[in-house]
Amino acid sequence: MSYQVLARKWRPKSFATLVGQEHVVRALTHALDQNRLHHAYLFTGTRGVGKTTLARIMAKALNCEAGVSSIPCGVCSACTEIDSGRFIDYMELDAASNRGVDDMTALLERATYAPTIGRYKVYVIDEVHQLSGHAFNAMLKTLEEPPEHVKFILATTDPQKIPVTVLSRCLQFNLKQMPQTLIVDHLSHVLEAEGVAFETGALRHLAKGAAGSMRDALSLLDQAIAHGAGKVEDEGVRAMLGTVGDEHLFALLDGLVTQDVHAMLEVAKLMDARSLSFDGGLQELATLFHRIALAQFAPEALLDESERSRLAPYAQALDAEYLQLAYQIAIHGRDELSLAPDDYAGFVMTLLRLHAFRPERAGAARATAKAATKVAAAPAPVRTAPPPRPAPAAVPPAPTPVVTAAPAPPATTQAPVEDDWHALATRLPGMARQLAQHCELVERGATLVRLRLAPAHKHLQAHQEKLQLALRELWGAQLRLDITVAEPASETPAARRQNTDRERQENAIASIEQDPFVRDVVDLFDASIDEATIKPV
Repeated sequence: MSYQVLARKWRPKSFATLVGQEHVVRALTHALDQNRLHHAYLFTGTRGVGKTTLARIMAKALNCEAGVSSIPCGVCSACTEIDSGRFIDYMELDAASNRGVDDMTALLERATYAPTIGRYKVYVIDEVHQLSGHAFNAMLKTLEEPPEHVKFILATTDPQKIPVTVLSRCLQFNLKQMPQTLIVDHLSHVLEAEGVAFETGALRHLAKGAAGSMRDALSLLDQAIAHGAGKVEDEGVRAMLGTVGDEHLFALLDGLVTQDVHAMLEVAKLMDARSLSFDGGLQELATLFHRIALAQFAPEALLDESERSRLAPYAQALDAEYLQLAYQIAIHGRDELSLAPDDYAGFVMTLLRLHAFRPERAGAARATAKAATKVAAAPAPVRTAPPPRPAPAAVPPAPTPVVTAAPAPPATTQAPVEDDWHALATRLPGMARQLAQHCELVERGATLVRLRLAPAHKHLQAHQEKLQLALRELWGAQLRLDITVAEPASETPAARRQNTDRERQENAIASIEQDPFVRDVVDLFDASIDEATIKPV
């Protein structure tokens, strides 16, 4: 007996064995059990989610010799013939190759006759959106008021192309894509029943490659079994699919967290040596950033406990703002691969971009702050007068008074409060820096820091906790931060920077306008200077 592929062998033959479409199964089973049958059904969804399978189960439920029921017997002649495609009153029409008005007219003419052996004539039109406009018009009247013995089941992957007049005459059911966890569970059940050894990690790669299609997943499983000589192993499946393994992705993440750019480049070299897809690598990296962001903001959205525990350290190590930026860098880097000299160069430049925009680590920030504090607290050197020069030998030297330098005033232990705050605001990371630059330092105590925030920037107060943590790391104390929303009495760091930039711009404009050569050109050609093009250097 010839081998039957898994996608056909494990095709569901009843509503109970259909996986992933519970919302559709519930509606259809209730309609069948209560004998509330519509004359036309429309199943929509991507490939491999069960549209044609549902149509066959519906045909068996309508024509089963045991009676109309949501549980067809599966052993009578009607059920077995529908499963094998030999039932005379069950017809499947492919609209992709029979899309003309003549094909539709011939089908509708046969529909007027009573069933030969069954209870209903069931017409299944697959990819119905490919019918021509005239074919749709020809079927409208029959679709609205068909004979009592006729049921239409339409299936499509693109419902947007179906005329509204047809949609209004059908009960529409939207079949959803299969989630990866459901595909993994179903593949595990199939392999256990087939007696094939497998690794769960390999099934996750197959589920990801199937992209929501159970039929594609079973086809890939057939290929994986053949590739692994009767076994489904993680390494073999990754080699078969050419996907980037988790060890490469997490090695990139480890290098990114520790700011080890050489480790990240080594991963790129390994991927290049194994001819792995750099486009797929960036896609998987963006997906990983997305999962880490979920672990930060909504960990309950990660249903897999092992995945949640593995991503938790990265969710703590990576700043939320940088994680959003890294996600954008990954997806934009993938778009720009076609513009790069080659895929390897584009991938490496994306990794370097991820490293270049990585904010400074907290430890380095603390070290910089401590060094700056030591420099500010160092006492000023005491200057003494230089020793007197001896006079020429011919002239007797006059007595030289001893000059003793006045003692220098004791150095302060820290810079002025205002200047210290302006300098510190530029060293803080992320949103803490944004908030600090728009605040005025009112009071700095041993355990309390008071700031004043302008009302125009009060939305930044939401980041008060981040600023408090950053100040604790820099000043090494359990400080409490108190921010009052009011107009600052003095310049904030942001206002000082704006004033400085404005002064530099005004000086640059004045320098250009006073330049003799520029003035001669303006007078000669009756020209004017576009101040927007002048930039200070």
